[in-house]
Amino acid sequence: MASFSAEVLQLDLAREAERICAALRAQVFGELKRRGAVVGLSGGIDSSVVGALCARALGPARVLGLLMPERESAAETLGLSRALAQHLQIPTEVEEISPVLDGLGCYRRRDAAIRAVAPEYGPGDTAKLVLPPVTEAARYNIFSLVIRSADGRERRLRLTPQAYLGIVAATNFKQRVRTMLAYYHADRLHYAVAGTPNRLEYDQGFFVKAGDGAADFKPIAHLYKSQVYALAEHLGVPESIRSRPPTTDTYPLAQGQDEFFFALPYAELDLCLWGKDHGVAAAAVAPAIGLTPAQVEQVFADIERKRLTTRYLHAEALLVEAVFADGASR
Repeated sequence: MASFSAEVLQLDLAREAERICAALRAQVFGELKRRGAVVGLSGGIDSSVVGALCARALGPARVLGLLMPERESAAETLGLSRALAQHLQIPTEVEEISPVLDGLGCYRRRDAAIRAVAPEYGPGDTAKLVLPPVTEAARYNIFSLVIRSADGRERRLRLTPQAYLGIVAATNFKQRVRTMLAYYHADRLHYAVAGTPNRLEYDQGFFVKAGDGAADFKPIAHLYKSQVYALAEHLGVPESIRSRPPTTDTYPLAQGQDEFFFALPYAELDLCLWGKDHGVAAAAVAPAIGLTPAQVEQVFADIERKRLTTRYLHAEALLVEAVFADGASR
């Protein structure tokens, strides 16, 4: 490729929106034979675009916006979700999930895992997990724990494998509880559950198995994050949502997606992923995103490493032998 730029991600937005909407109508009303869709709204760009697409494709009255805050959600999450639902004119249900998470021991189990490496962690303290930037020399995919004490001081600690797994296992209750509630409302309404991953999340395994990875249809899984933002503007998603930085909205200390999992801003990672999948050399990708060819090679390697390590998230349950004639486990 003689030149490489962000133009490779440009779409005919009107055509793409109609293509997705046509697919949604065929999937929800045809293949799935459901009356509408449940969309979990987080106040983020992905769920907002999925909500807008479902409202356009199925009609606002056939889309339920499900709002599921908990006590560690960002202060703006509920307000942004409500504003989107009002903008789309879709009905909503609010399910405050903190009591369920308390009952499951989500917060207690996570904090116990944190205290395994930070015994002083207590009331008023907040924490998050972070990765080093993917472009860092001699980088390893090893998470650190960042703790902000009640007086505002921050410190970074190396995690043991046991502490890391304990924190993640407890935190995954949040995604799994939300999915459980989405299917409750889908069952009572005879609706389908919409999944909200974009291409980066779907490709790289940034989801929880049997949590936000579970859905009946995933209408933007083929779109790069940059394309999701462009489609959001085309669909009229409020600017307050479009300007919100991508966040996991999962840990008590505010955490961006790039510091937790992707370790590179989405606009740069989009181009690296596109370049890798289309055989573009690292030397051609590098100038377009302000990195060196060696750094882009590191990103390419990290993309492949995440694909390998998260492959099981996409896998069907294993069987001893095929049950159906076509060999599918269904």
